[in-house]
Amino acid sequence: MDERRPLLGRPSATTSASSRLAPRLASHMNVNVSKHWADLVLLSCYIITGLLDSSAVSIWGSFVSMQTGNTVYLGLGLIAPNEGVRWIKALTSIASFCLGSFFFARFHRYFGSARRWVLVASYTLQLACIVLAALVVTLDPRTEGLHWQVLLPLGAVAFQSSGQAVTSRVLKYNGLTSVVLTSNYCDLFADAKIWRLSNIERNRRVAAPLLLLLGAMIGGLFAHSTIGMEGALWTAAGLKATAVVAWILWKPEQDGE
Repeated sequence: MDERRPLLGRPSATTSASSRLAPRLASHMNVNVSKHWADLVLLSCYIITGLLDSSAVSIWGSFVSMQTGNTVYLGLGLIAPNEGVRWIKALTSIASFCLGSFFFARFHRYFGSARRWVLVASYTLQLACIVLAALVVTLDPRTEGLHWQVLLPLGAVAFQSSGQAVTSRVLKYNGLTSVVLTSNYCDLFADAKIWRLSNIERNRRVAAPLLLLLGAMIGGLFAHSTIGMEGALWTAAGLKATAVVAWILWKPEQDGE
């Protein structure tokens, strides 16, 4: 019996299964995701935006996603720079958001706009930025001044928020940037078909501000509680992790999409 047994033995079931799994996983991660219903993930990001912006502006004195408000803060600060440091925080957020937009746009453009692994990597990096901010705030919860414990998490969260906006361009949902509502309100009430029941664009434009409002209310609760920015950041991290899982499981693009 020993003489007839192969010297190297037969491949184990575990080895055989893993050898089959690797190509399937690679194929799964390299396809483009379907754009159908992908707006649901983008709409969920409005909750994250409202949550982080409402708590950040209450505690840090600066927005981390909506840069229109930060630009106003910057303009006021440049006129009277000695009256406070809010304008410096606003400038930090604007610069970080612009840097993030530059990075995420080129990342998607170079590796494949709607490829699954690219979306997963993008949202994982966004998640890492929020977790970094949450760790800094948890370990040293300073809220005032120009300490790095304030500027680093503020910049990290602003950097990641640009990734959400870039994704809306990648998936061709240009109106769902999750960082601005003014154009959304304009398009909603200018819509000639606003009263039509089967109006998908109208439904998105209604859902976006409602979800941001929900996030802002939750962020306000955090800002007025003992856990403050720490709680807001860890909650946002959980929501962003859910988005990462969604892109991993999202159905692939079909021919003709």
